[in-house]
Amino acid sequence: MKLLTFAILLFAVQAKTTQDAVYTAAQATRGEAVYGQKCVSCHGPDLTGDGQASPLTGKDFIQNWNDQPLADLFEKINATMPADAPGTLKPAEVADVTAFILKKNALPEGQSELATESSALKDIKFVAPKQ
Repeated sequence: MKLLTFAILLFAVQAKTTQDAVYTAAQATRGEAVYGQKCVSCHGPDLTGDGQASPLTGKDFIQNWNDQPLADLFEKINATMPADAPGTLKPAEVADVTAFILKKNALPEGQSELATESSALKDIKFVAPKQ
């Protein structure tokens, strides 16, 4: 039983969240440029959506993604965006846009870039920004 408890505690300590500064400022800046070219026409300059496109910031966005693996957000963007040409973003562009979305949701930036493959993001949980 002690070994199982130790394993659970070790996993809990090693698990990353979006509170752990999982993207860089440079990556978010690149993501802002991609967003401006590929996303802004539907999601708006402030990422609040346009009625048909869902918001990428704010309470509803946070509630939808909170406690989900960051890989899920990455995959949704990768498979369905942009709406007029789904699946055409390169993996690096998806990672950059994801970083930009994290920044716009007041999640901390750090020293390491987000990975460009969803499998590497499965162990990072989206956690709401601290209020």
